[in-house]
Parts: sequence; C-alpha cells; structure tokens
Amino acid sequence: MKLTNTLIAGAALAALPSFAFAQEAAAPGFDEIGPYIMTTFLFLVAGFLVFFMAAGFAMLEAGLVRGKNVAMQLTKNIALFSIASIMYWLVGFNLMYPGEFNGYLGPIFGTTTWLEPVGLDASEAALDYASVASDFFFQLMFVAATASIVSGALAERIKLWPFLIFVAILTGLMYPISGSWQWGGGWLSEMGFSDFAGSTIVHSVGGWAALAGAIILGPRLGKYKDGRTVPMPGSNLALATLGTFILWLGWFGFNGGSQLAAGTVGDITDIGRIFANTNMAAASGAVAALILTQIMYKKVDLTMVLNGALAGLVSITAEPLAPTLLGALLTGAVGGVIVVFAVPLLDKLKIDDVVGAIPVHLLAGIWGTLAVAFYTGNWGAQITGIVAYGVFTFVIAGVIWFILKATVGIRVSEEAEINGLDMAELGMEAYPEFNKG
Repeated sequence: MKLTNTLIAGAALAALPSFAFAQEAAAPGFDEIGPYIMTTFLFLVAGFLVFFMAAGFAMLEAGLVRGKNVAMQLTKNIALFSIASIMYWLVGFNLMYPGEFNGYLGPIFGTTTWLEPVGLDASEAALDYASVASDFFFQLMFVAATASIVSGALAERIKLWPFLIFVAILTGLMYPISGSWQWGGGWLSEMGFSDFAGSTIVHSVGGWAALAGAIILGPRLGKYKDGRTVPMPGSNLALATLGTFILWLGWFGFNGGSQLAAGTVGDITDIGRIFANTNMAAASGAVAALILTQIMYKKVDLTMVLNGALAGLVSITAEPLAPTLLGALLTGAVGGVIVVFAVPLLDKLKIDDVVGAIPVHLLAGIWGTLAVAFYTGNWGAQITGIVAYGVFTFVIAGVIWFILKATVGIRVSEEAEINGLDMAELGMEAYPEFNKG
C-alpha cells in the first residue's frame, strides 16, 4: 500500500511541471491584455475626474446665487447626481447602447436580472477594449453633467421636487435616446456627424433643456424692471472661482477619457494632445472675456471671465484632438466672445439664466460642433446634428416642463422666492450666521 501511494505521488509530481507550463501558455500575456487594462484604467481615472466636476458645478452655482438660495443649489446638485446614477443604470445605459451590454437593466430593456453584477472580467470581454463596469462608470458621469447644466440656469425660483422629476426623465430617457443617435451607433453616426466628447450631445442638450425651462418658468422677481436689467450679485465669487477651476480640472477627464483607448503609444500621445488643446481653449476663452469686458465696460467682469473659460472648454469638447494649439486657442477664444455678447442678449429677451449656462453650454456648444467641420469638411452632418438635438431636446423638455407646471407646479410662491428657497423649501440656511440677500 505504501509503495502504491509512493508511485502515485511520484507520478503526480512529475506531471506538475507540464501542468504549470500548460497554465502559463493559456494565460494571456501583457501584449494581449495590456490594452484592456490600460483602457479600463483610463475610464476609471477619467471617470473620477469628471465626477469631481459635480463638485465644480455645485461650487459655481453656490457662488453665483444669492446667499438665501445656496443650500437649495447644493441640495439639487447632490440629488441630481444621485438620481442620474440610478436612472442611467435602470434605463439609460441599455437605451443608449442597445444590445451591447446586458446586465445593467434587467427585464425592461435587457435580458438578465436586476441583480446581475456590473462588469465582466478579462476572460469575458474583448481584450482590446475595457471592462464594462469602467465604461458604464465613465458614461454615467456625462449624463450627470448634463443635468447639472439645467440646475444653475433655473436657480432661485424653481421647486425642488418638480426639478428632480425632470432630472429623472432627462437622465433616464431623453439624454440616452438622443445620445444613441451618435455614440450608440445610430443614424447621426452613420451620417458622419462628429462630436468627440459632447459639445452638442452633452452640453447643448443641457442648454436646450435649460432654455425651455427658463422660458416656461419665467425670470426671478425684480430681475427686469422698466426696461432695464437689475443686477443680482452672487453670494460668493471665491466659491464660483473655485468651482470654475474644479470644472477646468475635470475637463481633462471629460475630453481625455473620450479618446476611449489607452492601449498603444498612439493613444497615449493623442491623450496628451487632447489635454494640451483642452487647456489652451479654456485659457483663451478666459482671456478673450477678460479683454472684451475691459473694452466694453471699462472694467473686467470676473463672472464673465469664469464663464469665458468654461465656454472655451465647451467649444473645444467637440474636437479636442484634431486642432493645433493655435487652432485650440482660436476655438476657445470664440467661445469666450460668445459668452460676453450672449449674456446681455438673453437679458434683453428677458430670459433669466442665473449662472450663464445657456451661453456657455448651448451657444458655445453649437459653435464648437460647427467648428469640427473645419477639420472634417462635413458641414451638412454637423448642422443636421445640431438641429436634431436642438429640436428634440427643446420640444420634449418644453412639453415636460409644461406638464409639470400644469400639474404639480414648478415655481415657488412669491413669498418663498423673496425669503429664499433655503428656508422655504428646506428649512435651513447655508449661512445661518449671516443675512445675505
């Protein structure tokens, strides 16, 4: 018996090296799995940079609204991001990318259960792409940014819960449907429309939704009197400036991650070029607003400079790879100029946009999308895409805002608006020791 056991053990030991070699041969090498790892890493890093933009939007809005409405803006921003996260999992992702990734939604649009774990390991996914979980995480950040754009424009007079109902519809249905036209391989993609990181798909969609809401909601009390615009200064320009810098930082993830690949030397080189062009456009947008406000008003307007930087970022988002640094400078500078002229134009039209979201995200987004045609030559596709997104988003958003207005109401009472939404809607103040109106 002992001899038999010894022979068996010896045979097993002799087989171990060949078994190990077989395992080693079966395991994928870095040349095979490397692009998968690097692109997954890109999505995760870029995703948390874009996530930090949520803090940027919150700080920007908190700084540009009056002190009595700061807590409301902060509440809206954390709530909208959380709702977007749930709605994009529940409906949006599979709706935007139909048939590609099952396991996020379940029985409504998918084929698996709601309890399906998010993400596939390397043996289950194409090794030249990335984990599904990282892709989902990265794409989610974009839909949340779209909702944040709407928040600032409608500040200081909209009710909390109707706004959040709109956010749920925007992030779960509207954005994914229109996004699928391009990024989901839909009809605009087939036509040749190009929007690298979303000047139109993200920013102008948020801008169109904000414009529809601002028109139906109406301006703040006392904003327009006797044919003139009454200034309503923000509570904290330091916070607004901090928010702008945070958004500027997050934009490197926004545009850089949209390269969608980091597995080759060429990919990494392109990401570096995207970073440089993104930064140049922001800088030139800020400088253009800086110089132009000095010329027009004899004094520099900080809020215009902040929005000029953001407009430059929005403008370059449609194509941050193709331009030279000079091209990026010119693209961003035009965005800064657009803001300086568009803000007073909206006031003449009595469209009250508290933070300048419509000039920054809608108008600069349209410009950036048009500018792509200088590199592709496909003016028809770019114009078609702009019109398609504009008509769809403005009409659908307008219908939703109108229904909300007619049913639950979207505007707070005059008393609540005068006293501030912090106390009226939340029963708390952001600055309880100070009386800032």
